[in-house]
Amino acid sequence: MTAIEELRHSPEQLRARIAAELERARSRSRQLTDIEHDELVRQHSPLMSPLVWDYAHIGSQEELWLVRDVGGRDPVRPDIDEIYDAFRTKRADRPSLPMLSPENARRYVQEVRDKVLDVLESTTLEGRRLVEAGFAFGMIVQHEQQHVETMLATHQLRVGAPLLDAPKPPRGSAPEIPEIYVPGGMFLMGTDLDPWALDNERPAHAVGVEPFWIDTDPVTNAQYAAFIDAGGYDDERWWTPEGWAHRTTAGLKAPQFWDNGHRTRFGHVEPIPPDQPVQHVCWYEADAYARWAGKRLPTEAEWEMAARYDPETGRSLRYPWGDDDPQPEHANLGGTYLGPAPVGAFPQGTSPLGVRGLIGDVWEWTSSDFTPYPGFAMFPYPEYSEVFFGPDYKILRGGSWAADPTAVRATFRNWDYPIRRQIFAGFRCARDV
Repeated sequence: MTAIEELRHSPEQLRARIAAELERARSRSRQLTDIEHDELVRQHSPLMSPLVWDYAHIGSQEELWLVRDVGGRDPVRPDIDEIYDAFRTKRADRPSLPMLSPENARRYVQEVRDKVLDVLESTTLEGRRLVEAGFAFGMIVQHEQQHVETMLATHQLRVGAPLLDAPKPPRGSAPEIPEIYVPGGMFLMGTDLDPWALDNERPAHAVGVEPFWIDTDPVTNAQYAAFIDAGGYDDERWWTPEGWAHRTTAGLKAPQFWDNGHRTRFGHVEPIPPDQPVQHVCWYEADAYARWAGKRLPTEAEWEMAARYDPETGRSLRYPWGDDDPQPEHANLGGTYLGPAPVGAFPQGTSPLGVRGLIGDVWEWTSSDFTPYPGFAMFPYPEYSEVFFGPDYKILRGGSWAADPTAVRATFRNWDYPIRRQIFAGFRCARDV
C-alpha cells in the first residue's frame, strides 16, 4: 500500500502512519541535538540559527498547529511564540533572543509531543480541510524533517572535531549515454492527489514543453573541477552580470568547503570523490558551468517532465520509479551516508525516460523563478509559499541526501536565493534540440 492509499484508508491505519512519521522525524532531530550544551547554543554561522533555536522552533510550530488549532487545547508556552516566530527575527540576530536552554527546550518539545499524540487519538481526520487525510500532521512532519536538513547544514558549517559519521555509500556506475532526449509535448505538472502535498505543488495542470536534452546524471565533482581548471571562475563570459558581481564580491573560486583537491565534510577532511554529484554551489555557479559546457539549466517544467512523465502510458508518476513510496534502493535520502552517493548508485530510481538520480543526493537548481501555478490557492497560511513568490528566489528540485522521503516528491518545490551555497544543492544541465 502506497502512502497515498494508506492516507485515504482506515482511520486506525492513518493514525498509526502519522504517529510513526512523527516519531521518525523526532528521532532525527533528537540525534542532531544530542550534543554538548555549548555546541547547541553557539551560532556556527550568521546564515543559520543556533541548533537549540531550531529544536524549540520545531516544538513551537507543532504546538501552534496541532495542539492549539487542530486540538483546540490550551497553549503550552504562549510566552515564547514571538521568540520562535521565524519571520520576526533574522537568523543572524537569533542568538540575542531569550531562547530556551537546551534542557528546557527538550522538556518543551516533549510536552508538546505528548499533547499532540493525545490530539491525534481524539481528532476525526475528515470533514475539515486542515485535518483531511491527516494534512496538518503531515505538514508538521515535513516541517520537522525540513529543519533536520537545516540542522545538518548547520553541522556542516560548524568548525571543530567531527560529531557525525556515516557508512560509505554504494558504488555507482558511469552512464551508458551522457544525456537523454525528451520529446516534449503536454504533461500533467503538479498534483491534486497527494494528501500531504503543499500548496505550491497544486493544482495539477497541463503544461506544454518543447523537445530538449537533459543530462543523464547530475554534474559530478570531476566535471565541475574541469570547469575550474579551465578558468571558469575567472572568465566573465560564462556569468550573468549579477553572477559575475557576486563571484567577485564573494571571492568565489570553487564550491564551498573545497580546498586544494580536498573537501571538508562534517569535520572530516577528505579527497574530493570525482564521481559524486557536486554540491554546495550557488545558482550563479551552476548557471556559469552550464554556459561553459554549451548548455543551460533545465526549467522547472523540464525537470518535472524528465522525472515524472511515462511515455508508455502518458501518465505523470508520483516518483521517477513509479507511485510507490521511496525505498532505500530507489534514492539516497534520509541522511544515511551524510553526503551524495556516486552517480548511478541507485539504478532502480531511474525515470521511464532513462534519467538517473532525480530524487535524493543533491537538490538541483533550475532556471525558473519561484512563481505560483495557475489556479494556486494559498493554504493554510501565506508564509509557507505565497510571501516568497517572485524573481528573488530560484527553484530547486528533487531533494538532497539529507532530505526525508516524507518531505520529497517529484512534485515538491524548494526555493532559495541564487547566492545560497550552504544548502546541499547541485545541478544537472539541459540543452535545446
